[in-house]
Amino acid sequence: MTLQDFFAQNPKLALAFSGGTDSAYLLYAAAQSGADVTAYYVKTPFQPQFELDDAQRLVRQLGAKMRILPLDILQDAQITANPRNRCYFCKKKIFSAILQAAEADGYTVIADGTNASDDANDRPGMRALRELSVRSPLRECGLTKADVRARSREAGLFTWDKPAYACLATRIACEELITAQKLQTTEQAETALFRMGFRDFRARMAGDRAIIQIPSAQFALLFAQREAILKELKPLYHAVLLDLEGRT
Repeated sequence: MTLQDFFAQNPKLALAFSGGTDSAYLLYAAAQSGADVTAYYVKTPFQPQFELDDAQRLVRQLGAKMRILPLDILQDAQITANPRNRCYFCKKKIFSAILQAAEADGYTVIADGTNASDDANDRPGMRALRELSVRSPLRECGLTKADVRARSREAGLFTWDKPAYACLATRIACEELITAQKLQTTEQAETALFRMGFRDFRARMAGDRAIIQIPSAQFALLFAQREAILKELKPLYHAVLLDLEGRT
């Protein structure tokens, strides 16, 4: 099955939209096919502001429809307890909110941007998608991450080379309580690093310390900006450490 086949069979659908490469291309493909599609962006403390900015930028570029759904996910104790299957509870909460809003808007088909490269055995959140009958057109059509990036580049989407970005909660070790303060600290640190030119990195939290994970190719940039990094991050953490293995 091709994406064109999928949209011919499902000409009216709601899209769970993050502003990332996969859901961005899926929104583009749906719009190009003439489908009636609305993108639903669920805004929680787990998403940094730049994700919403990117989502809104792409929607403007495509002339698409988008709804922003605020969700106070920190009110759910199953999520803030941060168990190893936290993604299951989180996805269930987020997609339930999308389903409720989409059904009220007249949509019965809900899709997300999971692609054929995503390992279902390694993503507890996929269980929630199955339980809620969420469709994954990219995965169903056999499109890998590489395929999506190549097609996005051809389409002129600025998201074509956007690094994969896991939510801010993933910076906090499993079983450690997730709080608004920890999420805000992480977002502030990563925003500072992004402005210094780093890409595809993480500022992980280990107690009151930051562990910076960057690709080894960016080590020279980090050491060149060591003082600036410490100036930005030391007010946020007791210590700032570097993972010498590098992010792969």
